[in-house]
Amino acid sequence: MTNIAQDNAVALRTRLKQLRDDQDPVDRNRGGLLIRGRLFTWLATTRTRLAEEGRAAPSTIAAFWSTPGEPPLQPLLHQWVEEHGLTVTLPVVTGPDTPLAFRAWSPDQSMQTGAYGIEEPAGDTDAPLPDVVLVPTLGFTRQGDRVGYGKGYYDRTLAALKARGHKFTTIGIAWACGDLSGQPYTPAPHDYRLDSILTDKGWAVPAPVL
Repeated sequence: MTNIAQDNAVALRTRLKQLRDDQDPVDRNRGGLLIRGRLFTWLATTRTRLAEEGRAAPSTIAAFWSTPGEPPLQPLLHQWVEEHGLTVTLPVVTGPDTPLAFRAWSPDQSMQTGAYGIEEPAGDTDAPLPDVVLVPTLGFTRQGDRVGYGKGYYDRTLAALKARGHKFTTIGIAWACGDLSGQPYTPAPHDYRLDSILTDKGWAVPAPVL
């Protein structure tokens, strides 16, 4: 990436973070609730349909521990584990240039502060490979292109899962203010395009059909 491209990317992320942080707290609380509700409904109806069809349903969800400013997923993670018996995993940074590892999480799991100040499950046991990956998304296009935080962890991780021949579905979780429609944006060659993107205003990229 050239210096100009790097500067443009930094400026874009700075602007998207400002838009995110400028949202009214009441709207953010309501938006977080709507995101969790739509995500819960999508997974529940998908699992029911696949079970009725005699097909394997998603059971391992690679989520993320929402940081301040991101759509809060934690209440939904509790519900998935406690009420529905799903396996929820959280990402762990193991090195600056390596894919993320995923560790199983439960409400009584001991947590530790990992890289970049993000909470992660303590321990060193990797979890099953995910059926669905929820991806923190700062900005997005209606084609599924994602603007993340600039470190490339999810691009490397998703590409590595795909290279292993593992089948999975990706859903970006974003605020609607990150929509880049009508703005000049060109994804980098290494950027991993997501299957779907969910925002507080609905599915910006339609919900996946498994």
